Amino acid sequence: MSKQNKTAKPLRLLEIDIGRQTLTLYDDDQVIFQRLVSTAKNGAGERTGSECTPRGKHIVRAKIGTGAPVNAVFVGRRHTGEIYSPEFAQRFPGRDWILTRILWLSGCEVGKNRLGTVDTMRRYIYLHGTPDGVALGVPGSRGCVRMRNEDIIALFDLIAPGTPVLIKE
Repeated sequence: MSKQNKTAKPLRLLEIDIGRQTLTLYDDDQVIFQRLVSTAKNGAGERTGSECTPRGKHIVRAKIGTGAPVNAVFVGRRHTGEIYSPEFAQRFPGRDWILTRILWLSGCEVGKNRLGTVDTMRRYIYLHGTPDGVALGVPGSRGCVRMRNEDIIALFDLIAPGTPVLIKE
């Protein structure tokens, strides 16, 4: 084995399984993090406006929310300064809550999930925190991947921008 291979960082891969509603982080071939998630209630799909979760190869394009408090409310990828609570949510019925941290995805497959009418990044597809009362393990989002707030914080700290993400059915 060459010296370069001995010092190479392990390959991290984030895999989202729409059918199982799970997110798994691999370090080489070893599972180092696995959680239930909630993907789109409309199922899998790549078209703009479909509110579906896009399939295929992606990367984490940006990490947003470093140091934000648990339940920090994000609108347009910016922390509003507000903190989610059930009482606060009553003032904004029907809002799709994006909380705590955002991992913004970008598609890697031209014509499938990148560019044109299938561009994951332009669709603003994220992994993000969600209110505690939102069910996980069942589809329910508007295209994004919802996670418990403590889980998105843990995942956020384990990966870097550029981490490969595979979304499969």
